[in-house]
Amino acid sequence: MTRTQSRYVCQACGDSFLRWEGQCRSCSAWNTLVETLVREASPAAHRRVAPAASTGPVPLADLTEADVERIPVGIGELDRVLGGGLVPGSLVLVGGEPGIGKSTLLLQAAAGLSAAGPILYATGEESSAQVRLRAARLGLLGSPAAAAVTVFAESSVARILETARAARPVALVVDSIQTATVDELEGPAGSVGQVRESALRYMELAKGDGIAVLLVGHVTKEGSLAGPKTLEHLVDAVLSVEGDRSGGLRLVRATKNRFGSTEEVGVLEMGEAGLREVPDPARAFLVEHDADAPGSVVGATLEGSRALLVEVQALVAPTGYGTPRRTAIGLDPGRLALLVAVLARRAGIGLGSHDVYANLAGGLAADDPGLDLAVAIALASTFRDRPVAAGTVAIAEIGLLGELRSVAGLERRLREAARLGFTRALVPPGRGDPPAIPGIAVVTVRTVREALEVALGPAGG
Repeated sequence: MTRTQSRYVCQACGDSFLRWEGQCRSCSAWNTLVETLVREASPAAHRRVAPAASTGPVPLADLTEADVERIPVGIGELDRVLGGGLVPGSLVLVGGEPGIGKSTLLLQAAAGLSAAGPILYATGEESSAQVRLRAARLGLLGSPAAAAVTVFAESSVARILETARAARPVALVVDSIQTATVDELEGPAGSVGQVRESALRYMELAKGDGIAVLLVGHVTKEGSLAGPKTLEHLVDAVLSVEGDRSGGLRLVRATKNRFGSTEEVGVLEMGEAGLREVPDPARAFLVEHDADAPGSVVGATLEGSRALLVEVQALVAPTGYGTPRRTAIGLDPGRLALLVAVLARRAGIGLGSHDVYANLAGGLAADDPGLDLAVAIALASTFRDRPVAAGTVAIAEIGLLGELRSVAGLERRLREAARLGFTRALVPPGRGDPPAIPGIAVVTVRTVREALEVALGPAGG
């Protein structure tokens, strides 16, 4: 027999206590005691058991690749991020800000997965009536998924697992892990102990019964997933839904994926009927202008195997008082400060007494160094009040000496720019001749000063 008891375990030294205390008496660390279930086995449980048959050590060259049969989710962009579909027996955590569309995405995913078998949708945040209202808005009540998706309004992990093992669904959707409760623990729902123990039990269901489990996770005000860090280590994949809630575009990224790449990104659009795939993601982040505007330059970023063109917008204004502001939306603020310093020292664009604002249009967030040149030209364009000629795209990384460096996937970015109708590209010199792409003139520039002269004309002109 095995007895289960609750203990408060220090996350710093590992010592356990019967009750919670603000400071650990063993290592003097503050706020490190977490309620944890400790299973104490009887003496009979400690008897030695004959080890299971094993094949023994196998050379790496003789290992065979396991066949992984993926289940299509029915949303092409989500399948792309997952690596081709949902793996049976996997544990997937989906996080995002409130109102970004996590529940909508997973309800649509449940409807798509229902083509492979029954789906259990366990909700602890909403009632069954609220889930029905969302399904009606998404147009799912009249589809075959209405009979295949079973909604269970419950937060108890034990009852959800009992129902899942009895129904044997293809996938289990839990909305959310912060509302799940384990009866043996005294802490409230959402506490560190409850979240960790709930994730462990859902992992046992996924690995032991071969049922794919999708968990909805909340995020903190800093944007990270709420709960212990072990939650992200336990799951097989961590997906994040990003975007501006006031806008329509949503990005799905994989920050962890044991069954695929973490570099892919899915582009969806939120509408009245839920999330739908964007027909041309490469064009989704471009903004149409009636005329050329100073401070607007198009750059090309690489997200996994997909090239996206994005409009970089910049604004420079004299500082009224105090320290000049450096505001970046969708860009790394440290990278923006570096480019401002390089422009002042290497290109004669002094922005030390100006407020600087930079933004990636469409709500995209990227840390690709290939956007450096587009940001620098946008800053110089708004500073000199000169627009960049239409049809120009800038692709390069900028070094501290003002030199331009080549970036990965340059030919792929140029081909995508040519497909979207761009006629001129500013690129750094490579080891050989620049790639010849039909329909677009590739201009090689070596320094940021030379790139500004090509894009905006001479400084005194």
